[in-house]
Amino acid sequence: MTMYDYDFFVIGAGSGGVRASRMASTYGAKVAIAEDYRVGGTCVIRGCVPKKLFVYASEYSAHFKDSAGFGWSSEAPTFDWKTLLGNKNTEIDRLEGAYGNTLDNHGVEVIRARGKMLDQHTIELTDADGPRTVTADKILIATGAWPSFPDIPGIEHAISSNEVFEFEELPKRITVVGGGYIAVEMAGIFNGLGVETALLYRGEEILRGFDLEIRAKLRDEMVKKGIDVRIHHNVTEIKQDGEQLMLTLSDGNEMATDCVMYATGREANTKNIGLEELGVNMKPNGEIIVDEYYKSSVDNIFAVGDVTGGMQLTPIAIKEGAALTATQFNDTPTFVNYDHIPTAIFSQPPIGTVGLSEEDAREKYGDDVQVYRSEYKSMKFTLSGRDERSLIKLLVDASTDKVIGAHMIGPDSAEIIQGIAIAMKVGATKAQFDDTVAVHPSSAEEFVLMK
Repeated sequence: MTMYDYDFFVIGAGSGGVRASRMASTYGAKVAIAEDYRVGGTCVIRGCVPKKLFVYASEYSAHFKDSAGFGWSSEAPTFDWKTLLGNKNTEIDRLEGAYGNTLDNHGVEVIRARGKMLDQHTIELTDADGPRTVTADKILIATGAWPSFPDIPGIEHAISSNEVFEFEELPKRITVVGGGYIAVEMAGIFNGLGVETALLYRGEEILRGFDLEIRAKLRDEMVKKGIDVRIHHNVTEIKQDGEQLMLTLSDGNEMATDCVMYATGREANTKNIGLEELGVNMKPNGEIIVDEYYKSSVDNIFAVGDVTGGMQLTPIAIKEGAALTATQFNDTPTFVNYDHIPTAIFSQPPIGTVGLSEEDAREKYGDDVQVYRSEYKSMKFTLSGRDERSLIKLLVDASTDKVIGAHMIGPDSAEIIQGIAIAMKVGATKAQFDDTVAVHPSSAEEFVLMK
């Protein structure tokens, strides 16, 4: 019989923590999970899920315009923010309940409290009734990441994407600061909902780390949709000016806005949970250093997901949680293969990507890189008259004929790139792509028709 209250204790009920706790219980461990906010974590409560719902909502403004070219006509549609917000909240409540039911059904004890490490095996749990302690043999830190802000005058007037999902009403003007996927997604959402939208990014092109041609293409399309995208721009000061905010920019100019949202990065959520005192090795930014089996420098303490500083993607955290518990509780050493991880950016237009960017491919393979590209107008837009063009790229290692990168910007790119990722995962060659019969008429067929 164990000398601890639990075999496995998880701090943080996000995607990684929920999967790990559920799988550990399946393997026979006595498991509990502590969460001081809501079960589901960033993805379900204030990230992927509500974001995608808002993307859907914002796309309707363009869809209504498109419909005229197909013979549809009606009175100009109106949008009600409170209806969207209420329906979103209902869906998030449903999902949180489903997550809780799943944990209950697997015998995982859910503790609504803040967890803090007191020693290697002792966790302090604090809720409205005060603190208490429990003990566990193995402990998982899955507390995720939190939006970070720069240290500039007036930053207290700014918000993060967290607050966006609870706006009482939409602002008339918003300025998004940042150039990553959260920034471009939020800019697209607000623009589609009729908010006057600007995006400021200090770098030379948005979406750093992605394929440069795709990045530039997205910026062009965002500008065509009416978003004021400014690269090489940053905010140096924020001032309240009556009911509006006045932003001082790095070029010395000023910009008036009603709301400024920062999407300039996220930091590991590891402060004040006792890890430093235990000697858990962390990077200066608070990310927990783990080995390939997600073990920290303290033998019985583990970490998965955003808190380790890896790819901040929900499916990655889920896979890491499953791999950790298979290793620790099912005697099956397992680690995650991080090659060819597909991802989607729900910008407008959306992006799907897997493998190397053209820049990274040329750095790795040099002159052996072959680039195939296709740029076209989606059939849907030929009658609607929408001024938007899609772009597809395939990168091939000429020495092996293997496809090493695939990128798409345009409708349905997220759905299409999932299938491409499977092909690349098993080492598909360009010849095999060419030998595949096209699905016609579709955008997906472009991937097997490029010569």
